[in-house]
Amino acid sequence: MKEWWIQVGLLMVPLIAVYLHIPPPKLSPALYSWRTSGAFFIYRGQRIFYRDSWGAIGSSDVVILLHGFPTSSYDWYKIWDGLTQRFHRVVALDFLGFGFSDKPRLHRYSIFEQARIVEALLGHLGLQKQKVSLLSHDYGDTVAQELLHRFEYNRTGHIKINSLCLSNGGIFPETTHPRFLQKLLKDGGVLSPILTRLMNYYIFSKGIGAVFGPYTQPSDAELWEMWTGIRTNDGNLVVDSILQYINQRYKHRDRWVGALVSTSVPLHFIYGPLDPVNPHPDFLMLYRKLLPRSTVSVLDDHISHYPQLEDPMGFLNAYLNFINSF
Repeated sequence: MKEWWIQVGLLMVPLIAVYLHIPPPKLSPALYSWRTSGAFFIYRGQRIFYRDSWGAIGSSDVVILLHGFPTSSYDWYKIWDGLTQRFHRVVALDFLGFGFSDKPRLHRYSIFEQARIVEALLGHLGLQKQKVSLLSHDYGDTVAQELLHRFEYNRTGHIKINSLCLSNGGIFPETTHPRFLQKLLKDGGVLSPILTRLMNYYIFSKGIGAVFGPYTQPSDAELWEMWTGIRTNDGNLVVDSILQYINQRYKHRDRWVGALVSTSVPLHFIYGPLDPVNPHPDFLMLYRKLLPRSTVSVLDDHISHYPQLEDPMGFLNAYLNFINSF
């Protein structure tokens, strides 16, 4: 009996080894088109992917799109064409550690660095002196808050912000409820490298599906595209490092919430109210209390954490109504 278990164990070793080194899925035609329509620039030795589309003739307006965790700039694909009909230029990037950008290991990922990367991208595109609108979601909301702080206090390299629209992000850590796996990974210690290697499509799809509404679930193709973006460049192995942004939100709350409270920049929030990460009504009550000058668009009751994917037309209309209001 003992020899049988030893043989099974020896047989499992190469199978586990193969499992832990499964290559990333191939790009879908849509994801391949997204990548080939973009480009890369170098930030401190790291390749950062971005897309820069020229749109409306006769407009000088520029919008910068900041995506959420754990996905990528591809989150904006459903509203991309709609934005190009209103804006002269539509720009989005994959943050360091996300999507098609480089994903260095043993790297101290931070919101501050991601903000500097956005500034560097605008410099690369010759937009550093141009007033831009920021449209952000989730993780991108926090990057936007840091960019706003740098703009308000005239920090070196800051971008000029014409307006800011946030959506379904944990801008108040006290009303934010990270998912169980997020909490486990950010505090996992020695377990984190094991957990990130054990992460697979099934675990990912269950986790991401839980933050979509019951009637707006992503299709299998959409889930695979999200998972492909994570697996590209072994991004699953740096998820625990990126998740330190949750701790950074607590540490720098006064700085980032303070930037929203004190700003004179036109401010808007698009909210999917079924969001389990920023649940209604606690989040919205605090938002309206602390930011009474901000306008808010609350989407249909069944829209959850990814409003730009779950209700792209509602999201786009809400955003354009805000932009056209000033």
